Amino acid sequence: MELSSRGAKMSGLSGIRSIMEDIALAASDSSGGTWLNLSPGNPAAIPEVTATWRRLQEEAMAEGFAEATGRYGPSRGSDILVEAIIRYFNARYGWQLRPQNVLVGTGCQMLAFMATTLFTGPYASGDRQLVLPSVPDYTGYQGLSLDAGGIVGVDPGIELQEHRSFRYTFDLDAVRRHGQMGMMLLSSPGNPTGRSIQRDDLAGLIEIAEQRDIPLLLDHAYGDPFPGVAQDSVDPPLHPNVINCFTLSKAGLPGERLGFAIGPEEAIDAMLSFTANSHLHAPQLIQATAARALNSGEIDTLTSEAIRPYYLRKRQVAEKLLHELLPESVNWRLHSSEGGMFCWLWIDHDWFSDLVLYEELKRKKVFVVPGRHFFVGPFTSPFLADHATRCVRLSLSPDEADIAQGIGLLAETLEELRGAK
Repeated sequence: MELSSRGAKMSGLSGIRSIMEDIALAASDSSGGTWLNLSPGNPAAIPEVTATWRRLQEEAMAEGFAEATGRYGPSRGSDILVEAIIRYFNARYGWQLRPQNVLVGTGCQMLAFMATTLFTGPYASGDRQLVLPSVPDYTGYQGLSLDAGGIVGVDPGIELQEHRSFRYTFDLDAVRRHGQMGMMLLSSPGNPTGRSIQRDDLAGLIEIAEQRDIPLLLDHAYGDPFPGVAQDSVDPPLHPNVINCFTLSKAGLPGERLGFAIGPEEAIDAMLSFTANSHLHAPQLIQATAARALNSGEIDTLTSEAIRPYYLRKRQVAEKLLHELLPESVNWRLHSSEGGMFCWLWIDHDWFSDLVLYEELKRKKVFVVPGRHFFVGPFTSPFLADHATRCVRLSLSPDEADIAQGIGLLAETLEELRGAK
């Protein structure tokens, strides 16, 4: 059967999907030896987090299993969860939300896909694109547009810092130069870098969104109020041109695919119709569980006492190991992090290729993620031609022993690659 042009685009094998297939193949490897997977975006299974969600789920099942699973529900989300979201965010941020400002969905990625489909693509005045105002950013965004060439990324600036650190900066003037903008999308804290957007940059993006009368979608999957792994962040902004997306994936429920959007009524209403027309509503039993976590305040306890300390400790351990083990002779830098669940490394040498490193580490039974998958191709700009293939992402989710062993093998491999040139 012949695919349409949109079908061909959406059925293409993405870089990250090919890596996941590599990992699945490795899991079935019977040749012996243990694989070290430093690539997953899956959050760590923190015992106290898992136990709390299990208890809340059992309570929700005992109270309303038949009602939650035996009938269809509202496309906006169950009344109990929508009310809990309104109560929680109004109390925390002093907002005045109404149900018309809220939509429950199956995770941030699906919410972003709906918004991208609604606000980009063909218009009477010409095609409009999804603009990522600073790459690198979450690799899953690159599959959001149904149209070829529908997504563009803006090259960042680079600020070099002490102690082998660096930070990407926003180029707001470059963002403004995009004339076919239909929506902007940004994760903060970012995946893969852990960078939190600063107040002035956020104000600049909102100003652009206002001037163009387009939405700015902010993906808070790693941010406040949960999972709260950012050590320093700006509160989510309530603004007529901003759609805020939140998820419980990184707060311990990645398999349940539950998230929600908060934004202006006009945008939320369009996304609500999209939901009803495509998949009716999100699963309801987990909505009842999430409402319990919000209403009881247990989501805040998990965030402050379990999740945030866990990833802060992991980050400190990983940074110490990187400085101790990576070769002094290699020009490597670590992106400074205000939060997040990853380490983002830049190896600035002509002899370095992220794909070569990936293959060499795979031979040693180690998985990482090549950095190029977080940039939007083609890599034709001078910056991307040099930079996009010289980065790599390491996950902080594995056990500390696995992180230590994996970084040791990374250091060994960098030495080998440098010596081969």
